[in-house]
Amino acid sequence: MKMLASALLLIVLLPRGVLPAERLDSPEAVKARDRMVRAQIEARGISQPEVLAALRSVPRHRFIPENLLPAAYDDHPLPIGEGQTISQPYIVALMTDAIQAKPSDRVLEIGTGSGYQAAVLSGLVAQVYTIEIKQPLFLKAQNLLNKLGYTNVECRHGDGYFGWPEAAPFDAIMITAAVDHIPPPLVKQLRDGGRLVLPLGSPFGYQNLVLLTKRGEDVSVKQITGVLFVPMTGHAMQKGRP
Repeated sequence: MKMLASALLLIVLLPRGVLPAERLDSPEAVKARDRMVRAQIEARGISQPEVLAALRSVPRHRFIPENLLPAAYDDHPLPIGEGQTISQPYIVALMTDAIQAKPSDRVLEIGTGSGYQAAVLSGLVAQVYTIEIKQPLFLKAQNLLNKLGYTNVECRHGDGYFGWPEAAPFDAIMITAAVDHIPPPLVKQLRDGGRLVLPLGSPFGYQNLVLLTKRGEDVSVKQITGVLFVPMTGHAMQKGRP
């Protein structure tokens, strides 16, 4: 009887319209995610248990257009509107693995897109800050993340090139769009020992996924693999930028 009363109390206390992700899932989707993780992510060498668990827990199908639902867990990116895409599951896992997230970390994401990457990070770190320059995507992602109960994700509409100064410093920063240089404001907003992962290279061709690590006034850059991302827009694309 006490257990029943506790369960009823939990239901009453949940805000209307906010449900844990698993409540919006299906056995078929759970199986599809498990296959995705085993065949696309573990098979390519990613083994960090926390990252694998995060990819298994986030309902990727909730972050894509309804007409693309049959391809939700396929091994490729998908369009989400506004000329943007949701990244291939493996790339999401690879970038997440690269920043070596810890439960106490505060992470900044540049390019919210669908909100999927922020949702994956949500289960790994203390706080996620995410910025989207395209307002329709920002509004849609913010609404969905709130609806799914990702309470440690804070969204902002704006140009991510300049970061989120009032929330800095960050333990890690992730840029999910191609840029031909490393934005100085983002390096400045990294904590000492912080990590920045981004697709670095021509926004209109292939890029190198790189990991930058900040040590005092110095940075080191490590190449991870070749990738193809949509361009980072806004200030990053302006000629003669400072």
